[in-house]
Amino acid sequence: MRIAIAGTNTLAYWVAHYLEDEGQHQFILLSRTPKPSLTARGWQVIIVDYGNQGNLIFNLAGIDVVVSTVCGDAQMFLIDAALNAGVERFIPADYGGSLSRRMPGDPLDRGQSAAINRLQQCESRGMAYTVFACGILYERFCPGGMKSANIGQSSGASEEGDYLVNIRSMRSQIPYDASGRPAMISVTAAQDVGHFIVAALDLPQRPREFRIRGDRMNASDLVRVAEMMRGADFERAQHNAATLRDRLTLARSSHNEQEAVRVHLLIATGEGRFDFEDANLNGLVDFTPVRFQDWLRIVWAGRLP
Repeated sequence: MRIAIAGTNTLAYWVAHYLEDEGQHQFILLSRTPKPSLTARGWQVIIVDYGNQGNLIFNLAGIDVVVSTVCGDAQMFLIDAALNAGVERFIPADYGGSLSRRMPGDPLDRGQSAAINRLQQCESRGMAYTVFACGILYERFCPGGMKSANIGQSSGASEEGDYLVNIRSMRSQIPYDASGRPAMISVTAAQDVGHFIVAALDLPQRPREFRIRGDRMNASDLVRVAEMMRGADFERAQHNAATLRDRLTLARSSHNEQEAVRVHLLIATGEGRFDFEDANLNGLVDFTPVRFQDWLRIVWAGRLP
């Protein structure tokens, strides 16, 4: 099987890493710019122009599966090129909550819904797709936030402390669900998302959605893990749907778009967007993902006073 990985962020790196480690599939990486650190590993990096269909189709010739880590127009162009190049299966850059929890007019949508609609149209022409829903990425809680992992930089909430808890300043925002309990969250490390994707390539099951996670807990317990790592209690602000709507109104009135995105993330968390009970891929693969508390301790080691 030949795999094309679109993008060169941390998630793309881990997909390539596990493909190399497994050694059963050939792969290439598609990038807008040269990546000397990746080519130094012996990986084939092909420079592409996502706006040039001919260029994309040429470079996807003979590819069986595309794993995308690019969003927006680039992903839409990639889907069209993959279909025209005869790609059998497309894995879109939709690594978040389950599709069943997505609401129409989602303010956090960065083109994912349009991509899924296009992929559904492509199914009748022979190109299948599978979404890997992973909840919230651990990297939201690493030093420097998701931005430091080159993930979600256009999302408006990729900085350290933008979601749920600021470990450095020891402040947290805890959303509650409609029943008055701290919202549940499924969370996964980008490294394990890459491992899950590679492990699933040879499975006979090919659903439209695989759900994966490294851990599952409520928002209060997640903050408690951070508190234990720091050895101190954090400032905790508790929010229900009404208080979050008030914060959103204030953010909009002050034209603070970054704050509005942060509040939308908390609202979505309170609505259960990033949680699922049935992680249907976990039981089908032969590895154990890293637990959140273990990951957090490793990435913050030596980074705090």
